Amino acid sequence: MFRGSMVALVTPMRADGSLDFEALARLVEFHVENGTDAIIAVGTTGESATLDFEEHITVVRKIVELARGRTPVIAGTGANSTTEALHLTQRAMEVGADACLLVTPYYNKPTQEGLYRHYKLIADSVAIPQILYNVPGRTACDLKPETVERLADVPNIIGIKEASTLERIHELLRRCGDRLDVYSGDDGIAAEAMLGGAKGVISVTANVAPRAMHDMSVAALAGDHAQAEAIDSRLAELHKVLFLESNPIPVKWAVGQLGLIPPGIRLPLVPLSESFQPAVRAAMQQAGVI
Repeated sequence: MFRGSMVALVTPMRADGSLDFEALARLVEFHVENGTDAIIAVGTTGESATLDFEEHITVVRKIVELARGRTPVIAGTGANSTTEALHLTQRAMEVGADACLLVTPYYNKPTQEGLYRHYKLIADSVAIPQILYNVPGRTACDLKPETVERLADVPNIIGIKEASTLERIHELLRRCGDRLDVYSGDDGIAAEAMLGGAKGVISVTANVAPRAMHDMSVAALAGDHAQAEAIDSRLAELHKVLFLESNPIPVKWAVGQLGLIPPGIRLPLVPLSESFQPAVRAAMQQAGVI
């Protein structure tokens, strides 16, 4: 259903942590103009963990309004409470999101049966396309391929964002790639994943280099190894440095360097350490974005 470079959009904030909707409008235009294939609104990169319920839905609604149908909007609606995730998914559908992205419940450490029931209940209850999101390095919860395979039979579960290893992506493609779209959740392996059958990437790097990520995705999805790898090689250092500190600390600093957003970020996260700023700036220069 969705293809290509999908940005895990940062949520603009002023220095005091309040939401900045003027900057949000600049961001959406920036991505529409640069070919971003979908916008993920208030995913984990969008600091969903520190937005309250009303802020969360307000940002989704604003992005839907600003996009005006020019690019799909996928709302991040995952939570470690099934009830909360259900309510967020329902409200995201009501404000016009095209789909929802649901991270695995974090901290609780549910069993595979618990994960299956969590996702199935939400999918059975809310008639909107839903994308599973597995990122065990952040959640202490791993959605196993056999559970994904069970969930592939649920009609409105349409895909999975897999942010672990290339081997896991290949296993998911073998098991259920004919029933679910598989997306890379790791920019560093995205080109290879798409060349191997994944349908796109849900990207942190696209916040900073949207045109390059779009062009790389077009080449990879077309099977053009040389072009995809040539573009990706320019972005390789950027993929790395955007995780020198916890995401989204480096990427918000980088987008701020583009003049698109102010430096706000919410505690317990703090702005990028000065010691890491030269490395991020150098990677942005290598990528040709500054």
